[in-house]
Amino acid sequence: MSNNNISRHISGQFNIELEAIRTHVLAMGGLVERQLTDALHAIHYQDLDLAKQVIKEDHKVNSMEVSIDEACTRIIAKRQPTAGDLRLVMAIIKTITDLERIGDVADSIARTTLENFTNQQQPFLVSLEALGRKAARMLHDVLDAFARMDVEAAMKVYRSDDDLDREYEAIVRQLMTYMMEDPRSIPNVMKVMWAARAIERVGDRCQNICEYIIYFVKGKDVRHTNREEMEKLLK
Repeated sequence: MSNNNISRHISGQFNIELEAIRTHVLAMGGLVERQLTDALHAIHYQDLDLAKQVIKEDHKVNSMEVSIDEACTRIIAKRQPTAGDLRLVMAIIKTITDLERIGDVADSIARTTLENFTNQQQPFLVSLEALGRKAARMLHDVLDAFARMDVEAAMKVYRSDDDLDREYEAIVRQLMTYMMEDPRSIPNVMKVMWAARAIERVGDRCQNICEYIIYFVKGKDVRHTNREEMEKLLK
């Protein structure tokens, strides 16, 4: 494998199998990124055809998750990997779970697009643009960090979730104001608020993938670890 963080083996076939799985994960990540980007574009511009396409292709993400999971299971059974190899396989299994859930977010956003919003309610959807951009950027960057197994890049993505959270909180305040000013808007505003929450969760999923990268490279499980302790791993 090309990345220095990923060891090579005497068994050339083992290398081929690991590289094939890793390549498959990146392909799945690329599909999920496109799905999310398309869903955000669809809800912003009320592109119903694009929203339907996102919904139609969600099964591809699910199929890739199952395929990669099965490949990882075969490697564990056949190769009985240890140390860094086992951490890599486990990191991949966990990563594809989060990618599949981000795919579910894209599907849900696309379905929200198909709801009936009046012209007066369009600003609700526009308010999601900045939040969506930040989430899509986090996903893109964490996939890049995963491809290179780059801990520093992963930590940079991890920190950027703070900006996403602030944007989400601002949107919630704005939507609450809409509902107080016009109670008739409550049903649709709640749909948009749910979509905003789903987008915010993309950031949390990206943070999870950051933790898997750190786990593989550093050999330390940093789940439920505070930020200061995680930062120490970079020193």
